[in-house]
Amino acid sequence: MSNDQSAMNELHWLIDMVQTIEVGLVVLDRNYNIQLWNGFMENHSGVSPNSIKGENLFEKFPDLPSDWLKQKMESVFVLKNRTFISWEQRPYVFKFKNYRPVTGRADFMFQNITLLPLASLTGEITHISIIVYDVTDIAVNKLQLKSANEQLEQLSQTDGLTQLHNRRHWQLCMEKEFERHSRYGDTSSLVMIDIDNFKQVNDKYGHPAGDKVIQHIAYLLKQSLRETDCAGRYGGEEFAVVLSKTTADEALFFTERLRKRIEESEIAFENRLIKVTVSLGINDLSVQTDNSSNWLSGADKALYIAKQEGRNKSIVFK
Repeated sequence: MSNDQSAMNELHWLIDMVQTIEVGLVVLDRNYNIQLWNGFMENHSGVSPNSIKGENLFEKFPDLPSDWLKQKMESVFVLKNRTFISWEQRPYVFKFKNYRPVTGRADFMFQNITLLPLASLTGEITHISIIVYDVTDIAVNKLQLKSANEQLEQLSQTDGLTQLHNRRHWQLCMEKEFERHSRYGDTSSLVMIDIDNFKQVNDKYGHPAGDKVIQHIAYLLKQSLRETDCAGRYGGEEFAVVLSKTTADEALFFTERLRKRIEESEIAFENRLIKVTVSLGINDLSVQTDNSSNWLSGADKALYIAKQEGRNKSIVFK
C-alpha cells in the first residue's frame, strides 16, 4: 500500500470516527465561524454540517450565552490553555432537548463542555474546538440524590404529626438564638405552650381525637408565626416557640392573640365539636440569662404558674 493510500485511509477513518463518536465536536476559527460540525451536533441540533460550515456560531444560534461563552473562548485563544465547563456551573450551553427515556424528566440535555485550543504548524492558536459531552444521566442521578437527601434531612427535623420542628431540631434553633444574643445582644423570647386538660380529651374522645386537637393547635400556631420564628412540638401536647427580636411584652401580645384564637375555635371530630384552651409561659432573654437551659427553664416555670392560676392564660417569667 502506498503512503498516499495509507494517509487517505487514516483520514477516512478519522473523519468517520469524528462523525460517529457520542460526543459533540465543533471547530471554530478566530472569528467564531464553524469549520467542523460532527454527527452528534447534527443529530441534536437538526442542522447539517454542509448547511452550517462557514457560518458564524453566534449568529446561527442566538440562544447561546454569547458574552459569557466568548469570554471563555478568548481566554483559550490568548492563554493557549483548555478550559472546562461543568453542568453544575451551567446546565447546558447548547439548548438540546433530552430524548433519553431513563432521564425523561430532564427537558434539556445536561452538558459538560471542554474548550480546546488548536494550533497551526507554526504554533499559533488559529482555531478552537468545542467538545460537548452528554452527562444527563449523571446530572439527573446526582440531582435526584440531592433532592432525596434534602427530603431525608427535612424528615429528620420534622415532627410527623404536626409538621412542626421536632424537639431535637427546635432545641438547636433555641441554642442558635441564644448564641446570637450572646454575641450581638439581640433580644428574643421563648414561649412554652401546653394544651389544658389534654388527658380528658383523650379519655373522653379517644387518642385519634387527641391527635386531631394537637394538629389543630399546630396549624393555628403556624399561621401566627413570622418567617424568623422557630416553632416545635416539645412533647406530647406541649409546644415551644422561639420568637427572635421580640421582647416579653411583644411576646405577650403574640401569645394572647394565639390563646384567644384557640379558645374561640372548634375541632370537628366524628360529628362532634371539641373545644380546648392552652396555657402559655414566656421568658425573654436578659443579661442575667446564663445559658439556653436557664432560658428554657424560666419559660417552663412561667407555664407552670399559668397552670396553677387556672389555665387558659399567658404568664411572663419574672
